[in-house]
Amino acid sequence: DVYKRQIQTNADLEKIRAIGDIADNPFRTVTLDLTYPAKDSAPGMQMALDNLCEKSVKAHSDGYNIIILSDRAISDERVGIPALLGTAAVHHHLIREGLRTGLGLVLETGEAREVHHFCLLAGYGAEAVNPYLAFDTLLYIKDQFPRDLSENEIETRYIKAIDKGILKVMSKMGISTVASYTGAQVFECVGLSNEVIDDYFTDTTSKLGGVDLNVLAEEVALRHRFAYL
Repeated sequence: DVYKRQIQTNADLEKIRAIGDIADNPFRTVTLDLTYPAKDSAPGMQMALDNLCEKSVKAHSDGYNIIILSDRAISDERVGIPALLGTAAVHHHLIREGLRTGLGLVLETGEAREVHHFCLLAGYGAEAVNPYLAFDTLLYIKDQFPRDLSENEIETRYIKAIDKGILKVMSKMGISTVASYTGAQVFECVGLSNEVIDDYFTDTTSKLGGVDLNVLAEEVALRHRFAYL
């Protein structure tokens, strides 16, 4: 059941990361970094995305069949690629290379916390998401909850709430299974340039233009500086 859930706890993710250690097991997992050096500033995001896509193809040729995209390495010296952008970039690059069906895509991110975040990430290719910061935050404030809940119960309730939200969105779209929703891109894009959409959110409907990758990277760099002042 662990490997079929959309939302993975921190412990669940470690099981997936170590799945290759199980004897006579067909799965092998590799973790790819979703961060890049802060010193590279805004131009570093483009290079990081290109490098990430190249590594995803190499992972397939090296015999891996599960990719974990992780922003755990975010620090004062490393900036995180936006989780949705990184996921969509790898997803579409693998499609263009004809390799997508041979690789599972799992995301380990501190960004995801709300239902809409998980819907977007699934819609652009993430087959499972570990919102580690959401879980860490809930466990940190557990003494503030009205009832004395175990850590397992806190995680279970959060997952149940997110799952119900995802199901509600899926039902409005007329989609009955998570497999059908994953990669379906049932969204309209507002505020991104056609170039960004073509490269990273390919075939997403967009009636308006918007910012390019440089502006996105500058905004990410600005938030990073504020976070580590």
